[in-house]
Amino acid sequence: MLENIFTLLMLVMLQAVLGFDNLLYISLESKKAPVIEQQRVRKVGILVAIVLRIVLLFLLVSIIDYFKEPFSFLTGGIEDVVKFAFNGHSIIVLLGGGFIIYTAIKEIWHMIGTPNLEKSNMVDTGSKKTANAAIVSIVIMNLVFSFDSILAAIGLTSEIKNSTTAFVIMAIAIVISGLLMLFLADKVSSFLAKNRMYEVLGLFILFIVGIMLITEGGHLAHIKLFGEEIVPMSKTTFYFVIAILIIVDIVQGRYQKRLSSE
Repeated sequence: MLENIFTLLMLVMLQAVLGFDNLLYISLESKKAPVIEQQRVRKVGILVAIVLRIVLLFLLVSIIDYFKEPFSFLTGGIEDVVKFAFNGHSIIVLLGGGFIIYTAIKEIWHMIGTPNLEKSNMVDTGSKKTANAAIVSIVIMNLVFSFDSILAAIGLTSEIKNSTTAFVIMAIAIVISGLLMLFLADKVSSFLAKNRMYEVLGLFILFIVGIMLITEGGHLAHIKLFGEEIVPMSKTTFYFVIAILIIVDIVQGRYQKRLSSE
């Protein structure tokens, strides 16, 4: 019993740590919806994602081997140039990483090229979405972000002999972490709305998340370029880079205030 409780706490912590980038994406994506719908978009998006995460968990437990086995028609390469062996897991991660990089670059480009940013929302006013479209985007990316965390959860519960107990523990962890995201989503969005100087920081964090997913997907696909295998960015490196970005942003902000006050 105590072992199961400890495993549950570990899973909740894992989901919370890995859910930071997901929460940031939700906050930025919800800004594309009409202002009066943004809170509903975040809540509905997260609630639907919680349900789909549990469904995804059930599917992965049942067919996990199919996601790990390379597809024969996507295995091969060019001698001494590139080799690859794509599987279901790698394709999902690569597509998710590519989409996040595209989103971050598009919004950064908008910040550079749009006049009167003070009168605009945080994200591109020219690419507004309906509430339902924003919800769909949040749910899809939530599933992409959750793929690795669910696989990690399966690994953490592999020693639990009763498969039903393991599934229930993982499902409870998903629900708890989802409720935490539901609680924090509005607070993160409100913080970004009141502190617009952190918009660029948030988008560059998303950009790094995309790079991390691309490297991880490339590693899962066993991609080799000119004989060198793609190495995934470690979580330690990722959080170190994020910490440096935050420190630089804070120092730069204070330095600019001192310059403007002189």
